[in-house]
Amino acid sequence: MRTHHRILAVLAAAGLALAACADPPEDDDDEVAAPGEEYLACMVTDIGGIDDRSFNASAWAGLERAEEQNPDIEISFVSSSAEADYVPNLTGYVQDVECDFVLAVGGLMADATADVADRHADQQFGIVDAATGQPNVYPMQFDTAQAAFLAGYLAAGFSTSGTVGTYGGLPIDPVTIFMDGFVDGVAYYNEVNDADVQALGWDKETRTGQFADSFVDQAAGAAQSDALVAQGADVIMPVAGGTGLGTASAAQETGEFAVIWVDIDGCVSAETYCGVFLTTVVKNIPLAVEEAVLAASGADDLITGEFLGTLENDGVSLAPYHEFEDQIDDQLKTEIEELRQAIIDGEIEVTSPAQPD
Repeated sequence: MRTHHRILAVLAAAGLALAACADPPEDDDDEVAAPGEEYLACMVTDIGGIDDRSFNASAWAGLERAEEQNPDIEISFVSSSAEADYVPNLTGYVQDVECDFVLAVGGLMADATADVADRHADQQFGIVDAATGQPNVYPMQFDTAQAAFLAGYLAAGFSTSGTVGTYGGLPIDPVTIFMDGFVDGVAYYNEVNDADVQALGWDKETRTGQFADSFVDQAAGAAQSDALVAQGADVIMPVAGGTGLGTASAAQETGEFAVIWVDIDGCVSAETYCGVFLTTVVKNIPLAVEEAVLAASGADDLITGEFLGTLENDGVSLAPYHEFEDQIDDQLKTEIEELRQAIIDGEIEVTSPAQPD
């Protein structure tokens, strides 16, 4: 990544904590920026930080890809250490750095983004995992229930104990949508195979379950998975960002269970633990961010539309099985691929109260 000296200087002066059905976005004018004209695309992480091996890291990958595609794009990010940092960090990028595109990462930033965007109506913002309804905030959302449904079916079919589990970081829609799909996938496996695999950690009907209350506390993640293992779970899906690394570490140390990662292929983002990742429920955040920034950099006005990731447009998916490839029954693999196509074709409807509108 090229270093943009004006960004560094202004951020330092501002005192910011600097760390190094999808429809493509539409714009109101086909004219592009003049060659050599600089376009600043800036990202504010949530409290998970840039190295969360999850959604912050994948959003940053999207900015890097946009920079590679367009040499006139410069990129930067600032990490938030607390929720109180969201508004100052977003505001600093607008007022002090004068970024052209300001990206907020995660549903926890929705209120702060709406606040800052309301006060800067001409500024282009983007947000991952939320929609504020404002014309200057381009939303990137994902129907992860679809891919998590496949993961639940896989977990049920792979389990030898007859018990699988999941837990979240916080009880918010971008988290519970994964958990909804997962438990429904387990239920569907039971239905079509006359099985009785138990899914622990989340009750879709009552909207209650296990939460670590953090996206960064690895010890809390290990405690959550320990509780599930104590009840017999041999496949666990943490939906908790960096907190889930505690679960991956415990799986690696004990060899008692497999892990289903989320957001970005765990064997790419956290390759140290690849040996315990059965698969990953992938959100194609890099694609969504790359498309949005490239469109915005070539527009004379605010970009419109939205990105909604589904199985059909590869906005969500299951990652390869990597080191578990030979351990998963070929029939189970076939059933999962057939199930994927059935969801795309509308033969099976995956629902969640947390799905994007």
